[in-house]
Amino acid sequence: MWVIRQRTRVSLLVLGIVLGILLVVAVASAYVYTEWLWFRQLGYVGVIWRVWLSRLWVGAAVGALYTLFLGANLYWAQRQRYPGMQEAWGIPQLPPHFGLLVWVASAGVGFIAGLSSSGQWPVVLSYLNQVPFGLADPLFSRDAAFYVFSLPFFRLVYALASTVLVLSVLGSAVVYFLTGGLVGAGARISLGRSARWHLSLLVAGYLVLKAWGYWLDRYGLLFSERGTVFGAGYADVHAVLPALNVLTVVALAVAVVVVFTARSHSLRPLLLAVGLLVLVSLVGGTIYPAAVQQFTVNPNELEKEKPYIANDIKYTRLAYNLDAIQETAFAPRDTLSYEELMAAPGVVENIRLWDYQPLKQTYSQLQEIRLYYTFADTDVDRYTVQGRYRQVLIGVRELNLDNLPAEARTWINERLKYTHGYGMVMSPANRFTEEGMPEFFVKDIPPVSTAGVEVTEPRIYYGELTNQWVVVKTREKEFDYPRGDVNEWYTYAGRGGIPIGNWLNRLAFAVRLESYQLLFSGAIGPDSRVMLYRNIAQRTHRIAPFLRLDRDPYPVLHEGRIFWILDAYTTSNNFPYSQRSREGFNYVRNSVKVVVDAFHGDITFYMFDPTDPVVQTYGRIFPRLFRPAEEMPAGLREHVRYPVDLFRWQAHMYAAYHMQDPFVFYNREDLWNVAQEIFGKQTVEMEPYYLMMELDPAVGPEYILLLPYTPNEKRNMIAWMAARCDGPHYGQLLVYKFPKERLIFGPMQIEARIDQDARISQDLALWGAKELVFRGNLLVIPVKESILYVEPLYLQSPETKLPELKRVIVGYGNVVAMDRTLEGALRAATAGMVTPPTAPPTGPPAVETVPELVRRANELYRTAEERLRAGDWAGYGQALRELGEVLGRLQTMTGGTTP
Repeated sequence: MWVIRQRTRVSLLVLGIVLGILLVVAVASAYVYTEWLWFRQLGYVGVIWRVWLSRLWVGAAVGALYTLFLGANLYWAQRQRYPGMQEAWGIPQLPPHFGLLVWVASAGVGFIAGLSSSGQWPVVLSYLNQVPFGLADPLFSRDAAFYVFSLPFFRLVYALASTVLVLSVLGSAVVYFLTGGLVGAGARISLGRSARWHLSLLVAGYLVLKAWGYWLDRYGLLFSERGTVFGAGYADVHAVLPALNVLTVVALAVAVVVVFTARSHSLRPLLLAVGLLVLVSLVGGTIYPAAVQQFTVNPNELEKEKPYIANDIKYTRLAYNLDAIQETAFAPRDTLSYEELMAAPGVVENIRLWDYQPLKQTYSQLQEIRLYYTFADTDVDRYTVQGRYRQVLIGVRELNLDNLPAEARTWINERLKYTHGYGMVMSPANRFTEEGMPEFFVKDIPPVSTAGVEVTEPRIYYGELTNQWVVVKTREKEFDYPRGDVNEWYTYAGRGGIPIGNWLNRLAFAVRLESYQLLFSGAIGPDSRVMLYRNIAQRTHRIAPFLRLDRDPYPVLHEGRIFWILDAYTTSNNFPYSQRSREGFNYVRNSVKVVVDAFHGDITFYMFDPTDPVVQTYGRIFPRLFRPAEEMPAGLREHVRYPVDLFRWQAHMYAAYHMQDPFVFYNREDLWNVAQEIFGKQTVEMEPYYLMMELDPAVGPEYILLLPYTPNEKRNMIAWMAARCDGPHYGQLLVYKFPKERLIFGPMQIEARIDQDARISQDLALWGAKELVFRGNLLVIPVKESILYVEPLYLQSPETKLPELKRVIVGYGNVVAMDRTLEGALRAATAGMVTPPTAPPTGPPAVETVPELVRRANELYRTAEERLRAGDWAGYGQALRELGEVLGRLQTMTGGTTP
């Protein structure tokens, strides 16, 4: 009976193990199969096959080498039996199948090593497919590709080889102990002859490998942070480099000594050799470089480090593409009149008054319509609206299931009914109503266009917030949008998603998604499709995990449909002599633009910088992944813009690396900082911002990205950087430098002048006491060789969280003015400026239009009210006099009589 029970337990255990293995295989198979279906549906099945096969052969190669090398050494060790020593030291006999156990254990170690190494396929494939940079480093004359592609591969090989050798030494020592070949008591160790030779050869092999490691460390000096700047400095070149050369030779010599020692029973030569290696490593790697730095470099640092500072400047500028920046002198004049400013084509009418953060809150209050809709972000772009090139802000109305009531969050609702967001909102960047609300070019559900911008397909199946999988084309109608007290319903008519009409696909997805409802729901039909990876960033990363994505994807309306554009970067942290960014990389290019169709889910990778060796290398690895930039539809290419993240990284680097003279760089004589501003109630670093500007009169207004600089620990403005975004000039970087002998107000100085202005500060204090005021981004705007400063003011109730744009502050020259409108603030700020006549007047002044006079009358009336509330009686009287003059001219034009 006991035997039967024991056999039953064993049978159940075996059955449980078999079922567990089958379950793991089934789940893994379902994942692999559904992943393959997803890539095939998007047309990138070649990419996933390349990744899988690369992971497989890299893991298999490492696993096989580990298994063979470790297994061969352990198997050899277990065959060397020393029965006399076993008996003398009381070591038990090994089991008869110990050799087989050794190979099983080695295979297990090899499997783990292969599995962990398979994720290194990008390092291996980049090494095998590398494209040279055509740029040699100044110390070893190696192409930069050696550091970006080859050195990481060599370090990977070194780490793997070192690990397997250490495991072999330790494992063999343990086996020799079990066989009696290695025994000891106290400080005395006895080795059998075979054990001594075997272990000596393994240790010698490790030392040879260590010598190669020292040799590789020589190249790592180009990433040293020991000296004044990034990269090899004087102490690295004159102390550490010779020490590494000596260590390489000493390690090889010690390897020879180890082999020689195996022939004798004396360990003295080995101990002396190892001691020499440790001593050289300590002295050459630590003490000697520190002494050279302290007694040779520090007393003459600039003289000693000058050539290495020059290397750091040169290679950092190349790595961040700063060498392509064009510098131009910019001497602003503060004499432009209101009329001259307003005549700047397309510039003033596109000054952005709406900041994306307050506008997002306003969109949420006015245009989310229902609780389950959310605007993830508001993005700035430019469109041709009614024949005019306009800067606009856009928000996409996405579905947020977290806002559904708990009782409504059923499987059918979350997976079959609430599948997509709906529509978008577009508003001009500089227009707002008298109530402080944005004007709209596109609004409401269904989308209503007021400016000829038509949205013909408003549904958002793929976006920034679409993090859950859904099933479309089911027998359940999808919620489309609310219409009054009823809902509109829809059945997906696109090509997105993977068919699950057949039972194999349906079963595979049910297993993968852990959703038994997929198997048993009667709503699933023959045309049903499951949508995976609907978040656009996750979708992109799934196909190209080696690309770094910009934090701000933005929507584009093209031919009535919504697309997403994501900027993708190729980066490396192994570019020689280049300073690392805060994010850890020291080489970056915006080589790829990714376009995702918000309705169909199609994704396309466009190569925008074919000169980048990193993206060329990836192009060799994945030949069909990237398309030329010229293939991007013209309507989408019109909305390509220089990315904010890249511009910010470059701007921070350029703040120091615009100094190309090593002496100036060392002393930080001309160090810049990115300007600061007051946003809300906090002092923050300014973010790069897009605006319309005329850089070249022959080109006209164009879309640029801009950021101002101030001198280090100063608040005046010293320069501004711009990136061009339009047409053939896309990607050009410009820096306009102000004359150092003149004071050009920086943003914080304008903020201080705002706080010091009697009338403005009084209003700010009044609103601030009630926690109503919110100060928007201060924009520094170059216009016709002049500098304007524009800051919007928002009022919002703490209860409603609905920001209202109520005031605009303009700084120009020494004047700071605030008004209800941009035009009024501009007029007040330039009140003392007069447009010089181009010819003597020969007749009456040009007749103004009625709308202009009405608008001016409204501005003066509001100004008079504000001056009255502030107790500014002189200003109040002046505003009334000007209002009377305007009303008189208006009566004359409309045929009335003056009372």
